[in-house]
Amino acid sequence: MSTTDDPKPESPPPPVVLSAAEAPYALPQGYRLQEYAIESVLGSGGFGITYLATDHNLACKVAIKEYLPADQAVRTQAQSLQPRSVEVEESFRWGLARFIEEARALAAFRHAHIVRVLRFFEANETAYMVMELVTGEALGPWIRRNRPIDEASLLGIVRPILDGLGVVHEAGFVHRDVKPGNIHMRTDTDPVLLDFGSARRASTSDGRELTAIVTPGYAALEQYHTQGNQGPWTDLYSVAALMYGVISGKRPIEAPARVRNDPLPKAVEIGDRALYSEALLSAVDWALKPEEERRPQSVQAFLMALPEPSAALRLSEHARAEQITLRRNEPEPAHWADRSVITQFEAALAGHLGPMAPVLVRRVARNAASIEDLRAALSLEIDSERSRRSFLERTEGLLRSAHRTSPSKSVPPPQSRSGSAPPSENAGMPSAFDPAFLSDVESELARHLGPLARVLVKKAANRARDRAELFLLLSDNIADAEQRRAFIRKSVAAFKHHP
Repeated sequence: MSTTDDPKPESPPPPVVLSAAEAPYALPQGYRLQEYAIESVLGSGGFGITYLATDHNLACKVAIKEYLPADQAVRTQAQSLQPRSVEVEESFRWGLARFIEEARALAAFRHAHIVRVLRFFEANETAYMVMELVTGEALGPWIRRNRPIDEASLLGIVRPILDGLGVVHEAGFVHRDVKPGNIHMRTDTDPVLLDFGSARRASTSDGRELTAIVTPGYAALEQYHTQGNQGPWTDLYSVAALMYGVISGKRPIEAPARVRNDPLPKAVEIGDRALYSEALLSAVDWALKPEEERRPQSVQAFLMALPEPSAALRLSEHARAEQITLRRNEPEPAHWADRSVITQFEAALAGHLGPMAPVLVRRVARNAASIEDLRAALSLEIDSERSRRSFLERTEGLLRSAHRTSPSKSVPPPQSRSGSAPPSENAGMPSAFDPAFLSDVESELARHLGPLARVLVKKAANRARDRAELFLLLSDNIADAEQRRAFIRKSVAAFKHHP
């Protein structure tokens, strides 16, 4: 693909560095691990931290993954790890042994499109996996820079990654965290799959449970519980989710929300037929089935369902230019949406939704009446409650800044129904839902979902035909089954106290 209009820099962009607050248990800058010196934190997950480091023997940069399950271990002042409690010590030791065993196996892999594990070693009462540091461009920015992504370009990313996954699967491993953030483009035609720190054997000989590894939107249903039947089909779901995100402009909804009355539109229904063939769209829908037994069971089966590269749809240069022009002519966000504000929201959301964040922010901003509305609407696109709260906390400063810089406005007096005043917050709300009743329901929902309750109640009230439907719509936002039942019980009680 030509990049003459937007050439890549001669040197790769600097790595994204996490702050101490984002990785509180990370090793300090300058810390020496044998011949390696820690420079910064590249990423942090539920059971490990990835560092940028310098190999002083070979005078080169590397990436180092440290085994650190956040729910089981803490760092001491001596920088070593220790179990959080006696109860979790056995699980920590078992996981550490598996990490070492699997690092040994992964170090034997040699494939052009999977990151190379150079070595592993033990130190600080834990273990470390040293990997090559891949230069180039992260897949998310690459997609944004090269849109529209036609079928040939998409297959140019996916087929090499699938070929690499095939090698991993043949060795009895699953990657378990395939997503845009773990794919790098060395060049426009050379993708590489990163971060095998989450990789595990598809089954364990001692009957132990697999740790739950979840990236909402990309994780398959079986990854949400430790006894899930994880295998090649698990990684294929993630690959299909990535493809769906490119096709639709939005990542799929979280897998558990698709089990009953799946609301996710099929790729064959929404895919642009000028860009994608029915064969490719159908293959994506197949691999995105919530039930693992209904998905392709091997990389080879999925590859056979995809179009051959020679038959893939390609946009002509003229058609590509038209598509780019249409994108540039999209309506701008609302007048209040300062470009710097939009950029900051894009950055905050990208940490949770990946490369589709900029598209989503601009679309939502066109219809949002204020920064508050934009922030609330964007938070609803994040499926994980923990991630949603993180997004709200990170963007709190944007609200304060907006309130400081915006001129004060006098509140106009209420107008009659024949006036032209803007609709109130409850505009369009069915008259059966009086404010006192909704206030009680909102207060109860806030116990489970915090500040999002206000927005969710407003949305559900506009959709529900009666109070029973309102309770059901709201309860769908509560992930924990016991808490969901408690909310419904208390909401029914509130219903009895209101006319």
